[in-house]
Amino acid sequence: MAQSTLSIRINSEDKKGFETFCEQVGMNASVAVNMFVKTVIREQRLPFEVKADPFYSVANMERLERSVKQLKAGKGKEHELIEVED
Repeated sequence: MAQSTLSIRINSEDKKGFETFCEQVGMNASVAVNMFVKTVIREQRLPFEVKADPFYSVANMERLERSVKQLKAGKGKEHELIEVED
């Protein structure tokens, strides 16, 4: 089967981390990407769940905006940070 080239741009640190991982599991980046592509084609889906970070949800952003307005209006309260142990 004929081979094609796929060029992508990624952050240099991400590339380094990806290549390091691939080496640790006995493959190179090309093999890992080919595995990903073949899995997507075979399963007709991404092989992992894709979801938005809830921090950036509309409801949370509205809450943050209200909180900032309260702080700017001098209605904030200072308190100790309570840490919860796992």
